[in-house]
Amino acid sequence: MLHTQTDTPARTDSTALLAHVIGLAQAQGADAAEAVYSQSRSLTVGVRKGAVETVESDEATDLGLRVFIGQKQAVVSVSEFSERTLARLVERCVAMARLAPDDAYAGLADPARLWRGDGVELDIFDPTELSADALRERALACEAAGLIDPRLQSDAASAGQSFTRWQLLTSDGFAGHHRTSLSFQSARLIATDETGGMERDGEGRSTRYLSDLPTPEATGRMAAERALKALGARKIDSRTAPVLFEPRTAKSLIGLFLGAISGPSVARGSSYLKDRLGQRLFAPGVHIIDNPFRPRGLGSCLYDDEGVAVRERALIDDGILTTWLLNSAAGRQLGMASTGHASRSLAHPAGVSAHNVTLSPGSRSPADLMAAAGSGVLITSMFGPSVNSDTGDWSAGASGFVFENGELTHPVNEITVAGNLIDIFARLEPASDLEIKGTLDTPSILVDGLSIGGK
Repeated sequence: MLHTQTDTPARTDSTALLAHVIGLAQAQGADAAEAVYSQSRSLTVGVRKGAVETVESDEATDLGLRVFIGQKQAVVSVSEFSERTLARLVERCVAMARLAPDDAYAGLADPARLWRGDGVELDIFDPTELSADALRERALACEAAGLIDPRLQSDAASAGQSFTRWQLLTSDGFAGHHRTSLSFQSARLIATDETGGMERDGEGRSTRYLSDLPTPEATGRMAAERALKALGARKIDSRTAPVLFEPRTAKSLIGLFLGAISGPSVARGSSYLKDRLGQRLFAPGVHIIDNPFRPRGLGSCLYDDEGVAVRERALIDDGILTTWLLNSAAGRQLGMASTGHASRSLAHPAGVSAHNVTLSPGSRSPADLMAAAGSGVLITSMFGPSVNSDTGDWSAGASGFVFENGELTHPVNEITVAGNLIDIFARLEPASDLEIKGTLDTPSILVDGLSIGGK
């Protein structure tokens, strides 16, 4: 058990600070408690038309406390750590917990499932730090590299970094901490044709290590190529046709799958997949893997936000749905164990999120898939998705390109793609063009016979 200290620890001693707060909570009647300390700082420089447009700097240090009294719980956070503030934090959190309704599934994580201090080296912290001047030059280089054609003008470009330190301590003895870094850059351009038609597109990347970012010139050129290719877009008639989703839109489909296997959604009965565990959802040979141990991965970790040890999981194994994404509460409600997917902010109880998810690539290239499909639409941008959580009916606004005889013919915009996600999952075919870039990566995906709404 953690005991109350008589003096407030120094702000820089986060372990003692968390132990102090937990001890205060127990002294006031909490049966159990967990405390989280987060320290972050970031700097982002935005440019437009060769000049700095924004400089955003943020530094924050926060502490969140969750207490349990019986089956009741409450969460409160603060960003100032004087003894008076901490005393009020604990007093308020304990008082709120006493008034909260009973939650049969509330509680700390199962001690048997907690991380024990072992694991691989994740390499998720890069100490390399750029000055505001260096970030400005990087953003300007992204922008300048994209202005390769007189039809192009800058919409915005930016570069930045963030650094975070996060620590979790619980009254049953769990202690964990980690540091992360993030470097990022982007460029967004506007292309205008001779008729005044305008199209926007861009490119952006985020990596743990600055050295893993593409060159600013590569980012700018990619943004330019995408914007120029979209010029001349026109509407098409409504139809049912094969649809090829390029990777940046294909991952939104897999993101919808991840949302549907969220343990809290399944426990509430608000998922169209709630009765599908252990059943075939995708075609044989399709695998969706969640790997929390990817070196330098944007979602890599050794334990989740409740301290539960994580492991690599096949969410879909040869087309079969094998698991839900569970935190401790959702696991208890469903009669299952946490899968190590708890994710929380300092001011709220844990939800769930995946780590580093990939849809395994198929054997055919996007060009091969288009050739086999004959005619259809390549989707490069989607917006305004709508999903019926009970049935899986889905639609989204989109733009992209028409292809005929396996070749791109012209850009298209102001269309809607629609279908049922259960049907889409069962029929999709992954292409071979998987690239690892973020926390959710997929190759292109072909779905034969989707409804396309046009003029």
